[in-house]
This record gives sequence, C-alpha cells and structure tokens, in this order.
Amino acid sequence: MQSTHVTLDNFLAGELQGKRDATAAGSLRILLGEIAQAVRLIASMIEQAAPGRGAHDGGAHATLDGAAREVLAALCERSACVAGYAAAGTGAVRATAAAARGGYLLAFDALDSAAQLMENGLAGSIFSVREALGPVMDGCALPGEGHVQCAAGYVIYGASTLLVLTLGRGTHGFTLERESGAFVLTHRAIRVPEEGGELSVDGARECRWAPPVLRYVRECREGSMGVRERNFSQRFSGCAPADVHRVLMRGGVGIVPCEQGEGQRADGLRLVHVAQPLAWIVEQAGGAASTGVERVLDVRRCAIDDYVPAMLGSKSEVGRLERYHREYERGVDRPFVSPLFNERSLFRPEACA
Repeated sequence: MQSTHVTLDNFLAGELQGKRDATAAGSLRILLGEIAQAVRLIASMIEQAAPGRGAHDGGAHATLDGAAREVLAALCERSACVAGYAAAGTGAVRATAAAARGGYLLAFDALDSAAQLMENGLAGSIFSVREALGPVMDGCALPGEGHVQCAAGYVIYGASTLLVLTLGRGTHGFTLERESGAFVLTHRAIRVPEEGGELSVDGARECRWAPPVLRYVRECREGSMGVRERNFSQRFSGCAPADVHRVLMRGGVGIVPCEQGEGQRADGLRLVHVAQPLAWIVEQAGGAASTGVERVLDVRRCAIDDYVPAMLGSKSEVGRLERYHREYERGVDRPFVSPLFNERSLFRPEACA
C-alpha cells in the first residue's frame, strides 16, 4: 500500500505513540527529523555539484564526501538528542556537548560511493541510532550487537531522494518532495520477495572469494541449465544502499564477501556503520542477513571500523549460503583426494634430490 499523504513526521508521531518512555520516544522523533533535514541538505549539495554544473577535478567526490560528513557531524554537535557520534573511517566515538545528559549515539557512513556522482551515478548514506547506555566520552565504545539499535536507515541519492527507515516494526520508504521539502511515505511495509532472482555481487575479485561464495555465485550464473534451474540477474552498482534496495524490491541476495589471501584488505562492509543497520532493515522487511556463519546482528564488534562479510536478502537465498558455509567446514564440497592415486614417489621432488 502506498500513500501520498503521510509525511515522515506524521509517520513517526504515530509509530512512536504509546512507547513506554515518552521522553525517549520524543527525542528519537526529533533526532530522526534532524537526520531528514541533513539528508535534504546533502541532496541539495549533490544536485549543485552534478556533472555539467561547473568544473570538476579528480578530487571532487572526496570534497562531496567530506562535506556530507561535516553536515552530519554538525547535526550531532548541535542536537540536544545526540550524546556522541561515530563517522565511518574515523575509528572512534566523539562525545558532544549533550553527552552529560545522555541520549542517543549516531553511527553513519555519510556518502557511500561518492566517486560515482562524478559519472552521474548513485550514492547513498547509511545511519544507525543506538541508545547511550552510560557516560559518553571521546573514544568510548558503542553498544555491542546490532539488535540494540533504536532506528536504522539508508538514503539513495539519484533521480529522486529515497529514505528507507526501520524502528523495529517493519521497513518503510519515504521519498523527498523537492517542492515542499517533505519526506512522504511512498513504500509502506516493504517485504522482500522470497523467490526473487537478483544477485548483487562485485565479480572483479572473484579469485579471492571464499569457496562457499564462489560455489553459490557459479550456480546462479549457470541459471536454468544448472542446479538452481532458474535464471538470476547479476547486477552491482557499487553503492551499498542502492544494491540492498534493489534486493528489497525484487528479492534475491546481495553479497559483499571478505577476500581471502595473506596481506589482502578484509573488504566486506563496516559492521557498525553499514552492515548492522542494513541487516536490521532487511530483517524487518522479512529477509535475512548473515556473515555466512552467523547473523550479522549477533556479531560483536572488536574495533569500531571492523569489516565483516555480508549476505543480505531473501531468507531462502541467505539460508542456502549459510548451508554452503557449513558444508564447506565439514568438507562435504571439497575436492576428493585419494592417497592411492597421488604422485608416485619417483616423480616427487624429494625423490629427485
């Protein structure tokens, strides 16, 4: 069901009504309204910096990324509801002037895939709101597992600006009306299709994927001629919110694997800033989110910028990926090696010495 009459503020008022702690609910409503204001400002900045509207050099996307981070940081610094915040890549929590009063902690990735904006591509923002459970100081830890989140959302900046949000009771989408500046409910109670055929994965570094991921992707690519007996559409934009949103709308799975190999960057998604908020949004839409071996929301953080592999989408597809990981650990799908037909001793290196 879609609505062109319910604004984000109206929705929050109804969704938070009757909460046990009216003060906390009121603060959360104010904070989410402030985040919406920041998103409007970032969307305006992106529009003004669009290709063809002025000179751009190779560092223009970095300037936009930094500007978006400053917008969200400024929101946190002046908000009476934010006790501390953690921007992706900074490696620490920063306390605000309101830290002594308590409130909420905001973790965010201000502008994912900012570089794509220079080619008129998609970019997005991701945020996670958690309750401050104790005194907040610079460098303090965020609460552990992702299920302690109070709200989570992502934004896609493109032909329209779309804000997708969960408060723990379903996943809902709001589109920015440029004329009025209001976010209007356009996607009520999003549900992930169970039989979707979307596969979102970056195949550029396939050689370093874990064997269970490689097995799954190869089966999907075989389509109706393989064991899956149906065709999949493989697409990857490089913008995490956009890729997850496509899976939410069409079903299937989005995979961001960690790379194998000594000395390689872990890759995957940042646990606190990206993986856990996206995981909660997907789960609230009836989907699943896993690292392959455990639920993303159950992963405990070691460092604030830790990366984890992430598989988000339809329950059946994520469940299959988890099964492939279990089978790999048991050795079920490993190549069979027979000691009877190994290299003869005459040809082994030690025999030639």
